[in-house]
Amino acid sequence: MASVVTSEISLFELVAGSASAPPVMHVSPVTFKALMSSLIDLLIDQGEPALVWAKLPKGEAWQLEFDRYLDRLTPLQQIFYFKNPRDDLPEPALGLKAELEPSLPAYPIPALTTITLPLESSLRKEFFLLIWSKQFCGLLVGHRARVPNREADALGTSTIDEDVTEKKQSLMAFLVIEPEVIRQAIAVLQPFAPRSETLPESSPLDLAVINQLLAKQIQRQEDLWQRSSTHRRQAELANLLQLQNEELISTIRLKDEFLHNVGQELRTPLTNMKTALTLLNSPTLKPQQKQRYMDLLARECDRQSSLIKSLLDLVSLDQLAEHRTAQALRLSEIVPGVVSTYQPLAEEKGVRLAYVIPEELPAIACLSIWLKQIVVNLLHNAIKFTPRGGQVWVRAKQQGDYIQLEFRDTGIGIPSTEIPKIFDRFYRVRQSVDDDMGGAGLGLTIVQKLLLHCGGSITVKSRIGEGSTFNVLLPVYRHSEES
Repeated sequence: MASVVTSEISLFELVAGSASAPPVMHVSPVTFKALMSSLIDLLIDQGEPALVWAKLPKGEAWQLEFDRYLDRLTPLQQIFYFKNPRDDLPEPALGLKAELEPSLPAYPIPALTTITLPLESSLRKEFFLLIWSKQFCGLLVGHRARVPNREADALGTSTIDEDVTEKKQSLMAFLVIEPEVIRQAIAVLQPFAPRSETLPESSPLDLAVINQLLAKQIQRQEDLWQRSSTHRRQAELANLLQLQNEELISTIRLKDEFLHNVGQELRTPLTNMKTALTLLNSPTLKPQQKQRYMDLLARECDRQSSLIKSLLDLVSLDQLAEHRTAQALRLSEIVPGVVSTYQPLAEEKGVRLAYVIPEELPAIACLSIWLKQIVVNLLHNAIKFTPRGGQVWVRAKQQGDYIQLEFRDTGIGIPSTEIPKIFDRFYRVRQSVDDDMGGAGLGLTIVQKLLLHCGGSITVKSRIGEGSTFNVLLPVYRHSEES
């Protein structure tokens, strides 16, 4: 059965203007629905005949909550359900998700009377649930503070989407349990029913019922909090998975780039060796030319061997780091021995090599094999790029919680534009003292990775024609690092 309301009323203004008006609440649709659900829970638990006046937002979530009460409806109970004129349209209202349907049951219920509001009705912007029974009476009324879509409002739709920004969907609401105020609200709504309903006598406010309502609302709020916490954790997990996915994609891209560079680096010496072998087969080849090609073959073989060794070292770094713990190492017990092995090479090139490593320096935290490899690679570079008559120094001193190990040379220097690139894989400075470009281009990459694994760092200063300084910082060993 249906009727049409032609009068303008506002339950919200009625409650706000009453002498015993409760404080107005600014709530989200989620909180408003939780309050409505608590009232429905209380109504179901009582199981008493009741008169219900309701106007709820469209949407599946609201429909499901109200269906819980409709499923238990008896002939002794009566519901007056108000709706906006456009709520019967088959298409969704503006701003409403397509899967949501109007908040009315698809099957007829004898005790349910629907009342359609005119477009000019003040109730068009309000939602309410009014309950009157012998044991309890209550009124929940909400007024839309802001409407996200004026066109939708003009059409008289009753949509509240819980997924829309809550600032735009905020409701001003009252929760009333004062019988006199509720009687006034019923007096306003009663003329719109097809027949007049006699109100049963309502008992004075029962504290037990009020406590029950309060307990149900607290439980609802707790459920909402738990749900929001779960959603927040799920969102955090989704963000973490997205970051991990991006890191994985980046790692795969870097590995692809690395394999491509490896292929290019392996191809170059092989091409040079193949060319030299082809030329060696020439019957007109002079002894001097033959020797030059033999030297080329030897040089390219050395380059290939150096490249393969460096690749194996680089690949094994991460695997070794997972299964090893830092050792307490004294630079004075390791660095001088490494420097002495490079003295013959330095003398052969006419380069003066010296070091100053104070014995009183505290121990550093690193692996012995890693420290030796760091010193070897930096010494090799310093001697390689220092011309005859030049000098290479290795010095150490303490800087707070770190030991600085300095490698300084008077070599040809590094162009400022190339300094940011020297730690890249396979990158080689374009110029060399003896035009030897046979290095693998991985030495400084390995040094940087080793320092990263032991908590150190490396910086470079250089000037063309004056030399370069590589400053290595190694962490001082702490006893807690033994674990």
